[in-house]
Amino acid sequence: MNERTMTVVIPTFRPGGSFRTLLERLARQTERPQRVLIVNTGREDFPQDAEKAYPGAEVIHIRREEFDHGGTRDMAARMCETDLVVFMTQDAVPADSHLLEKLSAAFGDPGVGAAYARQLPAKDAGPIERYTRRFNYGPESMVKSASDLDRLGVQTYFCSDVCAAYRLSTWRALGGFEHPAIFNEDMIYAAGLIGAGGKVAYCADARVIHSHNYGPVRQLHRNFDLGVSQAQHPEIFQKAGASEGTGIRLVRETAGWLIKNGYAARLPELFVTSAFKYAGYRLGKAYRHLPYPLILKLTDNRPYWDKVKKENQ
Repeated sequence: MNERTMTVVIPTFRPGGSFRTLLERLARQTERPQRVLIVNTGREDFPQDAEKAYPGAEVIHIRREEFDHGGTRDMAARMCETDLVVFMTQDAVPADSHLLEKLSAAFGDPGVGAAYARQLPAKDAGPIERYTRRFNYGPESMVKSASDLDRLGVQTYFCSDVCAAYRLSTWRALGGFEHPAIFNEDMIYAAGLIGAGGKVAYCADARVIHSHNYGPVRQLHRNFDLGVSQAQHPEIFQKAGASEGTGIRLVRETAGWLIKNGYAARLPELFVTSAFKYAGYRLGKAYRHLPYPLILKLTDNRPYWDKVKKENQ
């Protein structure tokens, strides 16, 4: 066991049944956090019995228009006084009792400023989503630094706040998360961390169960926001290489895996969903040339655009 203290921060919005399971499993961790802070959007939608799953958990309620991917997490982190802050989403369920222990251990390397967990598919995940999780979250741990840019490209900066820990002293020194942020606050921070000489650890033995069964339209919306975030930060994403190459490789390898494992009938689903994802991504990259009403139809994050419009006025 190490002596690093930690706070777990969980932003929530209308949390479902998996949220209670998350809290129950946090309570059984071999390395317990000093504090669990839940930042909930919409007081009226928060389950009244959720706190019983983790006695002592603190809940802060904010209005929906106040939520921001970077700003809300930034606010919560600035309320922490522990060595580490661990961000989790409401549907990221610890796979075992060693999640926090394994994440914390990564900071034994003094150069590591961030560490993120492996994401495993839930039982209801379809074959395409199962392979996507395997593609993005493999079984081998790694520590990434600037020396990996030529080999890994933009994946050097990959980090996921679905379940990620940050060294708070480094986080404060680098200025925290960008906000407002439509998407990718974790990768944008990781790029700054690596640019400052730090490292990002991928902890394959720190595991959460987290997957989605999104349809093509929802994928379009999410990838639109992804494209917007990349267009806003060409100094990161153009320098390290575009995401298209990784996306093409994912489609190609997923198709091969589906055929090999008897899921050839799912190929049309793969190609349709991939087309929607790519269309959303390209539209997001070109968002500055789109009319504002169309942007609002394409985005998955309307409150972000409301904030931007208000600030511009």
